[in-house]
Amino acid sequence: MNRRNFLSKSALAAGASALPMGAALASETQANLPADKFKLLYAPHFGMFENSAGKDLIDQLKFMADNGFMALEDNGMLGRSVEEQKKIGETLAKLNMKMGVFVIDGGDNWKTSLATGKKDFLENFLKTCRTSVEVAKRVNARWATVVPGFYERRLPIGIQTANVIDALRRACDILEPHNLTMVLEPLSDTPELFLRNSDQTYMICKAVNSPSCKILFDMWHMQRNEGRMTQNMDWCWDEIGYFQIGDEPGRNEPTTGEINYRSLFKHIYDKSKAKNQEFIMGMEHGNAYKGLEGEKKLIEAYRWSDNF
Repeated sequence: MNRRNFLSKSALAAGASALPMGAALASETQANLPADKFKLLYAPHFGMFENSAGKDLIDQLKFMADNGFMALEDNGMLGRSVEEQKKIGETLAKLNMKMGVFVIDGGDNWKTSLATGKKDFLENFLKTCRTSVEVAKRVNARWATVVPGFYERRLPIGIQTANVIDALRRACDILEPHNLTMVLEPLSDTPELFLRNSDQTYMICKAVNSPSCKILFDMWHMQRNEGRMTQNMDWCWDEIGYFQIGDEPGRNEPTTGEINYRSLFKHIYDKSKAKNQEFIMGMEHGNAYKGLEGEKKLIEAYRWSDNF
């Protein structure tokens, strides 16, 4: 629906831009926003709609698809049984849903840092990459999250960066033949983490120089670490492979914090369409409101934010 035409039909259109986000969301939701698929591939995770769909993972997938969400992400996929992975993969295929990221996690990979250059850390990481290839085949995944780990204070930053680049090049030798792309995630959880900013991640991806090494641009982390998100997206665009969502503060759904997700979603949509690209938008956040009603509000928030 064209936003200008939509507003012209709304009885509250004249004052909509002056309303607080929650009030604007309520007014547009009441005006019967379209209930079909979203413009972008938003990817919920298991548990997000448990009150609506129950605990069964397959029922949750069906609920997601019925409400227009045509992708899934599951950070813990690597830890699921082979049988469960196959069942999830088969259901995704039947529903015509895409698989988003899972985490290539060789234990506590924040503390087990590739920045150290230690052989045992590297070998464990590469072993997990090989396992991840088989998992990706079962669920038809093309993206997997990688976090290089903690900053190594005993080494100069240039040596740490070279260690990370070398490890990622070795991983690409494993992933690239299987069309699996690791997406590097700069994080805001603690300053102890080696990878913190989009420009740093961009530089590393350029140095690795592989289609299997790209950026995971998590907008919650990037709001906290650097801001200027559309500018930083544009600077790093050619190396971005995946986006994640979370409003700040609170790390919940759009419209619950300070980030203008409607504007960001439009920017990503317009730029990706112009370049004939498609991105999965991982919903790596909590629900601001609890229970069945909270899940309904979450869906309404995405309907509002996607209505650009």
